Amino acid sequence: MATTTNKRSTANMVKEFFFEWEGKDRSGKIVRGELRAAGEHQVQASLRRQGILATKIKKRRTKGGKKIKSKDIAIFTRQLATMMRSGVPLLQAFDIVARGSANASVTRLLNDIRTDVEAGSSLASAFKKHPMYFNALYCNLVEAGEAAGILDSLLDRLAVYMEKTEAIKSKIKSALMYPIAVVVVAFVVVSIIMIFVIPAFKDIFTNFGADLPAPTLVVISISEFFVAYWWLIFLVTFGSVYFFFQSWKRSEKMQAFMDRLLLKFPIFGDLIYKSVIARWTRTLSTMFAAGVPLVEALDSVGGASGNYVYKVATTKIQNEVATGTSLTNAMTNSGVFPSMVLQMTAIGEESGSIDHMLGKAADFYENEVDEMVAGLSSLMEPIIIVFLGGLIGGIVVSMYLPIFKMGEVV
Repeated sequence: MATTTNKRSTANMVKEFFFEWEGKDRSGKIVRGELRAAGEHQVQASLRRQGILATKIKKRRTKGGKKIKSKDIAIFTRQLATMMRSGVPLLQAFDIVARGSANASVTRLLNDIRTDVEAGSSLASAFKKHPMYFNALYCNLVEAGEAAGILDSLLDRLAVYMEKTEAIKSKIKSALMYPIAVVVVAFVVVSIIMIFVIPAFKDIFTNFGADLPAPTLVVISISEFFVAYWWLIFLVTFGSVYFFFQSWKRSEKMQAFMDRLLLKFPIFGDLIYKSVIARWTRTLSTMFAAGVPLVEALDSVGGASGNYVYKVATTKIQNEVATGTSLTNAMTNSGVFPSMVLQMTAIGEESGSIDHMLGKAADFYENEVDEMVAGLSSLMEPIIIVFLGGLIGGIVVSMYLPIFKMGEVV
């Protein structure tokens, strides 16, 4: 009996691949398609049963592929939720999504998950084997959905949550990308002017015989430093930027420092603050709606907020709630939440609809983020024009000042 069970599990664990085939049907018409199988012989046998004579069978290439991003996972979640709501079986849904993905890395990931599920693992257990792509929040919600028999409903909630989170991320990135791109372009343009243009002006001015104005002398001195040490300037600049982002990515202390600093940053600090509040409330609302207990839900909420300050605050809230303190009082004691969120939470606790009230708070702050991004876009344009005009215009004016003094040279 044990031997029979082992044989079945081994058979279930056989890895299958997608094969693209071409052949002729009974009437001689050329037909094409794709089939999931363990090998070419299985494809031929399956096509033969359908009355198709295979002339070409090629295994679909799944090597390479782009890096899997959170946006890819959000798209997959929406597709899976839609198909399960429509009554498509789970394994067939994985096949459809894997075939339709343009990213080979996503196809490989989904094939691995499908193999685990086909071998008897739960969907949550299969997701937990890939923590790089499916975090604790994702796995907990899927596990709760499987246990309660409402997987399709919770996948739909999870898809909405991920879509809203990705929308906030993209809006913040778009707001920050414009000024960063301008600063980079300005650095490159000024470097070219200092290394190639200013030395040509310097050669002309040496024949004037008159004293050069102070602004011109300053610009020429900076240009001489650029010409002499241009390699060092570029090496230090790009090296500093690289090591800064690497330390931010890998060091917890650096992440904590930057998260605190970004919240206090002028102009952009308020935008980041509201986006963190929106993500925190949206995550907790989604977990509550899934029926996850409060203390367990707070495990995932802190990390999902994306900010160290709120991660630490969530841990404190979790400890207080575990000892019997109400959620509203625990959030008030943390001192990092706005009064509007505290009021909505208090109303939710009193009325027994915390998920609904936190969802309303999340909607409010997501709209605030939208308005701030639109306002920043219109505000940044005049600031950038003044910055570029002052920088480039100052260099140009300082180079033309000696020309106005040419009349003094006799």
